Amino acid sequence: MADDASGAGHQRVGPRGSPSQVPSTAPASWGRKQLASLYDVFVLAVTMLDAPGAQEILRLAMDAVPRLTGCRPEGCYLLRDGRLELDATPGATSLDGRAPRELPAAIRQLGALDGEDGTVRFREGGWGWAAGLRGSRGLLGYLVVSAPEPPSDDERLLLYALARPTAAALYNADARSRDREYARQLFRAIEERDAVNERLTTLVAELEAQHTVHDVLARAHDGDAGEDGIAEAVYELTGLATCVEDRFGNPLARAGPGVDGAHEKPDPTLREQLLHRAMRTPDPVRHGGRLIGVARHHGEILGTIELVDPGGAAGDAEVFALGHACTALALELAHRRSLAETELRMSRDLVEDLLSGTDEDGAYARAEAVGHDLHGPHHVVVAQWQATAAGDRFLDAVDRAARGLGLRSLLARRSDMAVLVVQGGPRDPGLYGAVAGEVGSWRGAVGVGSLCETTAGLPHSYEQAVSALHVRRQSQPPYGTAVYEELGLYRILARGNDARDVTFFVREWLGPLLDYDATHGTDLVHTLTRYFDHGGNYDETARALAVHRSTLRYRLQRIREVGGRRLDDVDSRFNLQVATRIWKVSGPAAEGNPHSGSLPGGEAR
Repeated sequence: MADDASGAGHQRVGPRGSPSQVPSTAPASWGRKQLASLYDVFVLAVTMLDAPGAQEILRLAMDAVPRLTGCRPEGCYLLRDGRLELDATPGATSLDGRAPRELPAAIRQLGALDGEDGTVRFREGGWGWAAGLRGSRGLLGYLVVSAPEPPSDDERLLLYALARPTAAALYNADARSRDREYARQLFRAIEERDAVNERLTTLVAELEAQHTVHDVLARAHDGDAGEDGIAEAVYELTGLATCVEDRFGNPLARAGPGVDGAHEKPDPTLREQLLHRAMRTPDPVRHGGRLIGVARHHGEILGTIELVDPGGAAGDAEVFALGHACTALALELAHRRSLAETELRMSRDLVEDLLSGTDEDGAYARAEAVGHDLHGPHHVVVAQWQATAAGDRFLDAVDRAARGLGLRSLLARRSDMAVLVVQGGPRDPGLYGAVAGEVGSWRGAVGVGSLCETTAGLPHSYEQAVSALHVRRQSQPPYGTAVYEELGLYRILARGNDARDVTFFVREWLGPLLDYDATHGTDLVHTLTRYFDHGGNYDETARALAVHRSTLRYRLQRIREVGGRRLDDVDSRFNLQVATRIWKVSGPAAEGNPHSGSLPGGEAR
């Protein structure tokens, strides 16, 4: 198509007219062939009306052009948003089988027709025509055809006869498309309305359930039932057995069947891992067949509420009830902690009170307020470094060292020492080396006191730790760790004439033998005493006991088995010998209650 977009050289025909050389009706001279072609147009019009869309309609029209008129279809241009665009209709071919020609400058030439039919020009020459596709809403587009020579009047009439049903079918397809879109929108609106109604129904049910949760928990709060009331309320709301625990896993309240048995306290490390996992999500977490919600206050976990739910039956309603119950528990525990913290601020220091002796129940609450679980066995550890004052920097170093070793402890300052109340039994976990690394000096000592099951024993454990520290200071080298329970005779030397330590020492080294003698009527302690009195000589000891040498050998073997001590070990032999000497002097006083306070002075056997 030529680039010239002016109206010159174009033959135009109005929407309802036709070129002067094209008859408006079929000539009377038409024969069977022409009438058959006209019938084909009629059949094609019916087929187009049933076509699924514009693409199929245009394909049928372009396929019919060479069959009816002998012209070549060059393309269909449709109006979209006021602009003519070439419709990519596949399958259109001319009589000679060539693909449709691309029409350069087609849009300008068709625009110049101003909505009317007219001729179009091609660079290759020949005859070209743009037949308007018109419907009730006006021009829909153009069907452009070409031929080497202008077609006959009959063919032009067929071309116009083809354009009319094509436009009608396009209009009909567009109307059906709009109807389908309207139907889709209507159906979507109905679905959205139904969804909104369903959601409103669900929201009403949820609000009613939430109102019930608020009422039940409000009754528990108003009744001042504490953790027990919260546990009962959760059980009433969920139907699941409920456990309320503090952050360490100690039970606070129970409700529901199957939770009244003995409570097994969780491993502290695993418990902390579980709480850290729970802190990373606002929702309850599942663990070990339980749904666990946490009671948080200012980002800190104060306790947990656990629903026993091995089958995973808990749903949104149970999760909602659990969440609000955790809020109530957080307020309850925060209030209790506030009271404990007030008491803590009024006292000089928790550790100082523990070492001086304090109320056990109050100590548990105060320890929990500072994040320590005081339940269970504890012992006291003291640390002192040469040329290092027990100031804040030293305490910080000890605290970092203890935390790095995983020691759960309370830390304080007493005199010129750092004092730790450590959870668990006495041992040497490497605190001396860790503190030395933090301080940058090895010129220090650590003393470890003995185990105490309750807070009442902490003052005595502290005294033992100080004694162990002094022994370490007076030893060579004076740096390192001393565990009181491993001091042996040194614990007596370190404390002077304390009957309790004497009795403890005798019981530590001769206790199993004394108990065996009392139960079986034997005399193993007396035999061991005689054995040491005679310097370990078998013959002299046998004569002194008036027994055969083999009998003495058997008794000494029983002493090794029952007492669990080796007689050929230098330290064990020394401590056993000292213990037998004390027993020989003290008699039954050294065998009794270590806390009796009895002084040596009994008759020798």
